[in-house]
Amino acid sequence: MLTGPAERLVGRDSPLILIVEDDPETRRFYISVLAADGYTTDAAHNGFQALEKAVASPPDLVLTDIAVPGLDGIELCRRLRLDERTRAARVLAVTGYDDRHYPDRAVQAGADEVLLKPLDAGALLAAARRLLAREPALPDVRVR
Repeated sequence: MLTGPAERLVGRDSPLILIVEDDPETRRFYISVLAADGYTTDAAHNGFQALEKAVASPPDLVLTDIAVPGLDGIELCRRLRLDERTRAARVLAVTGYDDRHYPDRAVQAGADEVLLKPLDAGALLAAARRLLAREPALPDVRVR
């Protein structure tokens, strides 16, 4: 049975965002920005750890770098979409690669939106709010 955002929030005051980022400084930045806006956050430093955490406690949003060690962000997207426990989570992928190949592969694998690094706080919050509200991605956001 799929659970929607309202069902997953039982027992939580705010949406859960799972941050998948291997760079500690970037991970701390994402956590601080999202927590300051009232979101509950959890973090993983690689795709395998993220998948394990997502299955144990399905997040409302997964923010993943495409280039994380082990299980990369693209394969993480695929696996999240294949598992009924995590299928409903929104996925925001980020990449430092400006080659269109990576964002397109992430979307094909199931990412809802892809943004290019570096992200500023405003872009991160706007994307998180939009995805959690189940609004569609902005046109051409992937190619900024």
